[in-house]
Amino acid sequence: MKLVFCGTPQFAVPTLEAVIAAGHQVALVITQPDRPVGRDQQVQAPPVKQTALAHRIPVLQPEKIKNNAELRAELESIAPDAILVVAYGRIIPQWMLDLPRFGNINLHGSLLPKYRGAAPIQWAVANGETVTGVTTMHLDAGLDTGPMLLAQAVPIGEEETAVEVYENLAAVGAPLMVETLQRLDAGELFPEPQNHALATHAPILTRDDGRINFTRTAHQIYNRWRGFQPWPGAHTLLRGKKLIVHRLHTVQHTAPLEPGMIHLHDGHLLVGCGQSSAIELDEVQLEGKRRMLAADLLRGFQINSGERLGE
Repeated sequence: MKLVFCGTPQFAVPTLEAVIAAGHQVALVITQPDRPVGRDQQVQAPPVKQTALAHRIPVLQPEKIKNNAELRAELESIAPDAILVVAYGRIIPQWMLDLPRFGNINLHGSLLPKYRGAAPIQWAVANGETVTGVTTMHLDAGLDTGPMLLAQAVPIGEEETAVEVYENLAAVGAPLMVETLQRLDAGELFPEPQNHALATHAPILTRDDGRINFTRTAHQIYNRWRGFQPWPGAHTLLRGKKLIVHRLHTVQHTAPLEPGMIHLHDGHLLVGCGQSSAIELDEVQLEGKRRMLAADLLRGFQINSGERLGE
């Protein structure tokens, strides 16, 4: 097929590579503009752009697409058979949806209709799901509401973070998109409407999502830490200063602790959580300080049992 590919982050790269390797003609790649990245805020090209340029595919990086007459003229001149959309980060306007004969085909990082929205992988992990997956679908005017084409389930390990699940789903999604195109072209694939009554939402993450609420159970806090890697992570307050928790795990603790209360035990920093559960902080970073083991925090800052986090 002649394709236009819309995508931005690393998640989309395996799919772009796979459709090229399968022999499809990617006539154009559309991606987000170059942005400042990291602590030094150096401007970097998105991973999809870097991949496209390596394959000598033309790239466009429009700030806006809805009323972009130049982009519309370009796509109409290409007349693609399908437009592939993988983690592009923009709402696709109706004129783009209507343009190709096979429509706009999206690879979504969940088993739809669960986890529609901007952060399906993170919320699936954060909510303690043991299985997630990828779905190819036809885009429509709604938010991840279009009819489904193919899906592939992927297990989530108990200790896997969103970073690892993200990589797994990207790898599984690439051949699924290739199969979707092949079966559509052969007339062997028929879209299946979603059951909207079963839909759940996966909203864009905010910094506040990373704030630890110690009234949640230890297992819930651990799952949210796994799901919110690398951002917004997990953080709380210690003596009024921000404390980033880089690593933590649940522990069995017989004496009940109030939520947020610190208990020191043989050099370990335990914290009470909801329903008489507890977590241990393994690696932390106090505001203005370097990242360190919790044991080093205890030695350097004279933390006491009975102090509370979150205040």
